[in-house]
Amino acid sequence: MSGGRFVEVVRSGALSTVQDLGRPGHAHLGVPRSGALDLPAHLLANRLVGNPADAATIETTITGVSLRVGQAATVAVTGAWAPVSVNGRPVGWSAPVSVPAGARVDVATAKRGLRSYLAFSGGIAVAPVLGSRSTDLLSGLGPSPLAVGDRLPLGEAAGPPAPVDVAPTGTLTEEMTLRVVLGPRADWFTDDAPGILTGAGYRVSMLSNRVGMRLEGPALPRRIGGELRSEGVVLGAVQVPAAGTPVIFLADHPTMGGYPVIGVVHPDDLPLAAQAAPGTPIRFRIVEGVRRGPFLYRKR
Repeated sequence: MSGGRFVEVVRSGALSTVQDLGRPGHAHLGVPRSGALDLPAHLLANRLVGNPADAATIETTITGVSLRVGQAATVAVTGAWAPVSVNGRPVGWSAPVSVPAGARVDVATAKRGLRSYLAFSGGIAVAPVLGSRSTDLLSGLGPSPLAVGDRLPLGEAAGPPAPVDVAPTGTLTEEMTLRVVLGPRADWFTDDAPGILTGAGYRVSMLSNRVGMRLEGPALPRRIGGELRSEGVVLGAVQVPAAGTPVIFLADHPTMGGYPVIGVVHPDDLPLAAQAAPGTPIRFRIVEGVRRGPFLYRKR
């Protein structure tokens, strides 16, 4: 960290972690992908400060974070909308902001959404583990969640910041609708279970985290009792534990599970799910199968 290329944690917030594109390809070792939950927000933050897509950012949860920069840098905050200030002076959100050496960058409590992303020019340059700098809460791989006093090294700036005053972003609504493809274990549920899943609606539980989004609402009745032998589960799987209320697996999810999976959330809707704060109304809409990479999720 010579030359002052670092950021120092002044306030860590409820949960702030280092995230990048994750570590895919290790599920056979029991290691989930991890990485930024709202991938488009992570990518945008990096573009705004001139970083490559795989540079590591800081993902905050609800209450934001405060950081002091050792050297002058460019910073951008995206994802959940939250007031941003430098040395107490309000600055732009979803915009590249020049920050002088020694300045304090504050991201306040999110006003809309759940997770904000901070990119610094050069990226957070902690040591990679299995090819990624991401914090994985389930396996414990990667750096620990941020704590007051931590100093995180920054890499060398890769390019100039984006020549924009502010970048347009999507709108987060008060109620979210997530597309879901039924399977692989939809046949373990009664014929009326899909209608219940898409009917009354659910709310995000306070017990949610990066591993999974727990939902509160009607239970899904089972046709087949007992439990499965543990089998592989994927990002976005809608698993139904014994109590009957669904859990959506997020980036730090286990790679194996013994509860039946009634469906899988459409990959394009996972960034939306990442921004669903506790209490947010969630509805599901069943769609046909989609292909993402080597995987085909089928409707049954």
